[in-house]
Amino acid sequence: MLFLQRPLRAVFDLIESWLDKPFGPDWNPMYHLGALGFFYFWVVAVSGIYVYIFFDTGISEAYDSVEYMTHDQWYLAGVMRSLHRYASDGMVAMMMLHMVREFSLDRHRGSRWFTWFTGVPILWLVVICGITGYWLVWDSLAQYVATATTEWLDWLPIFGESVARNFLSPELLDDRFFTLMVFLHIAVPLILLLVLWIHLQRVSKPEIFPARGLAVGSFGMLLALSLAWPALSQGPADLGKVPAAIGLDWFYLIAYPVVEIWGAGPAWALAFGGSTFICILPWLPRLQHKSIAQVDLANCNGCTRCQVDCPFAAITMNPRSDGRPFEREAVVDPELCTGCGLCAGACPTSTPFRRASALVPGIDLVDQPLRDLRQQIQDATDNLSGERRVLMLGCAHGMRFGHPAIDGVAAVQLPCVGALPPSFIDYVLSRNLADGVLLAGCNGGECYSRFGIRWTEERLAGERDPHLRSRVPRDRIGQLWTGARSAKQLGKELRAFQARLPERPAKTEKSKAQPEASPETPAEETV
Repeated sequence: MLFLQRPLRAVFDLIESWLDKPFGPDWNPMYHLGALGFFYFWVVAVSGIYVYIFFDTGISEAYDSVEYMTHDQWYLAGVMRSLHRYASDGMVAMMMLHMVREFSLDRHRGSRWFTWFTGVPILWLVVICGITGYWLVWDSLAQYVATATTEWLDWLPIFGESVARNFLSPELLDDRFFTLMVFLHIAVPLILLLVLWIHLQRVSKPEIFPARGLAVGSFGMLLALSLAWPALSQGPADLGKVPAAIGLDWFYLIAYPVVEIWGAGPAWALAFGGSTFICILPWLPRLQHKSIAQVDLANCNGCTRCQVDCPFAAITMNPRSDGRPFEREAVVDPELCTGCGLCAGACPTSTPFRRASALVPGIDLVDQPLRDLRQQIQDATDNLSGERRVLMLGCAHGMRFGHPAIDGVAAVQLPCVGALPPSFIDYVLSRNLADGVLLAGCNGGECYSRFGIRWTEERLAGERDPHLRSRVPRDRIGQLWTGARSAKQLGKELRAFQARLPERPAKTEKSKAQPEASPETPAEETV
């Protein structure tokens, strides 16, 4: 799928970079598409409740009540109707962009398949909500939508008699139709809310509300749009006539011209075929291998830090099973683990200063253990020379490491920058393996592993355990959260960081690995 993902990723990179300038990572809407979709859902719900107060369920009363809201009480009910309409469009837009963006980032496979898979019924439920909403207005567009929809449904052999025949003449339609539509238009969003809850069950600490500024700005945009271009009806429906011309909502109702051109059968084939294709995308191709976390009970005291920091609820705390004097132990569910390594970065036993015993923390990645990371750092810095030597530690997803060769710069790749225990920075600088450490990763507003950047920043600031010790000079640590799209500028950023580094103290020599722990570097150090 790379032939599809790469061009999509390039487009999103360009848009995100452009929006970063005026909004910054916290307010960039591209980093909060899912949260904005939830926000628009609540706008739709609140405005819908208000509109329902004035809506009459009757053939003639339905249209008249909507016209009353639109024109007689335009200043409140009319605005609410427009908010209801535009927030619905916004929810659909955010949902589609969110889905395409997650696919472009390859965040739909492996352990993330469940969230992707449960997104498909959300698509169908949102479409049903919108169609029933159009019916309730009962203008000429609603008549067209009702007729076309029921004719499309009649193609399926699920009804005893034709549904579309109810719209052949005014005598065949009664007020019970609107009662049914109101019921569906209320019941389906409640089902949608349940499915959204299921959709997020494998996501730890899901973002369901955008930043306050982004929410206020989005609502202000919807309100301004509602006042400038209020939603209007297109004339009352008349089943005695066939609408000669209608203003079609090409954004929401684009499927209807497809049905008319292709016919009901091919349209159903496209709908079900497309849904099936989206469902099986996580296995096209199947993710062959992933590194997962593994617990070593001999070094686990059940502190819960790994569980709290896991972005995908892959770690649970169970009663102790090895007889050691601790209440709990960490247990990893391999089906949920994404191999991000944030748990290893959170473990207080993940310290490279351990020399008297093997570097085996309480939890670690099977294929990318911290002992290998320590050796990679040692090997990468062995040949560093110059006045300002820099070790770049970066995320495999957020930074391309084919940077221009720069004297005095070495790079080591991590599964996520959040997989780096802060004690490794202390290790590099206190052992004089480098003069500065540059942490590089995904864009500041969008970590591939969700919390890698956030946890790293909080650990460096001493706001989250394990935190970086106060003895470590902060002016020798740099952070570069610009993602892969800034790979061409990486050389410039590295040179700028080198230039900012303070001069090396006069009496320092590069320290090599010690065979055993010393009093200055204890065998087991929790930071």
